Amino acid sequence: MIKKTFAALIATAGLFSAGAALADKPGAGWITIEKAIEVAKTKAGYVEVYEIGADNDGYWEGEGRKADGTVYEFRIDGASGNVLRDQKD
Repeated sequence: MIKKTFAALIATAGLFSAGAALADKPGAGWITIEKAIEVAKTKAGYVEVYEIGADNDGYWEGEGRKADGTVYEFRIDGASGNVLRDQKD
């Protein structure tokens, strides 16, 4: 029983560490993450950005809150900085 539990624990830890290693990275020529946050706030009206990350499809994607208190998701083109998606979560 202890061996099975230990094996399951090791397997789970391996999956989590592999996921972290495979995290998406900004591409060459992308706007910075700071600029993407600025775009979300100035062009899309976010007052707070909770999370943001690079996606292999060429955009920054994230989640934040607008002035009305509603949580939205957004996508910002990594190269141009244009807002591609802005919708309620």
